[in-house]
Amino acid sequence: MNKNFLIFEKYLLILYSFLILILPICILLKNASVQLWNPFWCRATESVALSAYSITLSLAFLAVLINLVFGFLLAWILIRYKFKSQHFLDSIIDLPFCLPTSVAGFTLTIVYGENGWIGQILKIWNIQIIFTKLGILIAMIFVSFPFLVRTLQPMIELLEKEIEEAAWSLGASDWITFNKIIIPNLVPSILTGLTLAFSRAIGEFGSIIIISSNFAFKDLITPVLIFQCLEQYDYIGATIIGSVILLISLFLLFLINIFQ
Repeated sequence: MNKNFLIFEKYLLILYSFLILILPICILLKNASVQLWNPFWCRATESVALSAYSITLSLAFLAVLINLVFGFLLAWILIRYKFKSQHFLDSIIDLPFCLPTSVAGFTLTIVYGENGWIGQILKIWNIQIIFTKLGILIAMIFVSFPFLVRTLQPMIELLEKEIEEAAWSLGASDWITFNKIIIPNLVPSILTGLTLAFSRAIGEFGSIIIISSNFAFKDLITPVLIFQCLEQYDYIGATIIGSVILLISLFLLFLINIFQ
């Protein structure tokens, strides 16, 4: 009975993965392949599309690097130190997971707008956040930040402090201990967190469409460009651009997995 249940569970998971993950991707690639090769290449490499790819990937890459620094610090503090507001701080990290992205974009607009709490201060130095690439960067940081923290926390908790103490007793400095002992043990989780955060950042739509001006060659990102194509009933263009960003994401995912 137990063996039959395991077999049923295995096939059920395979069916679920096929319907939810594999089938939609295959249909997208099949629809895009209808335009092979010249029409696909011409549409995928239009100046508007290339600008959207560049803005999306560069800002997402910068967002995950920033999140790596502050995510590591926050995960380290939450695991290694005890303080009164620890549980509250730990709980609000998951806020971007449960908050609708459109609400996140609206909230960021209120905070960083010209009349917002932070926007009023930045206005003194003529720094504009809303309707600029800087606003997109902040939105990407906001939605992808929890992935780094939640990926690093369990691995930091598994690190044995006795190993660090042994290194110190042998004369290793704090930097050598950090560089030679802590970081090598965290590399797999760091790469996993970076991959998840990067994938989340390049796919963000709801908050960015509110906080950016969505003008081509200025701050138009790929998900918004796909949405604009759909609004104009340009299903072929949306399919081709979506396929390109999908292939880029899959390539980066496989590359990181090989590196791990």
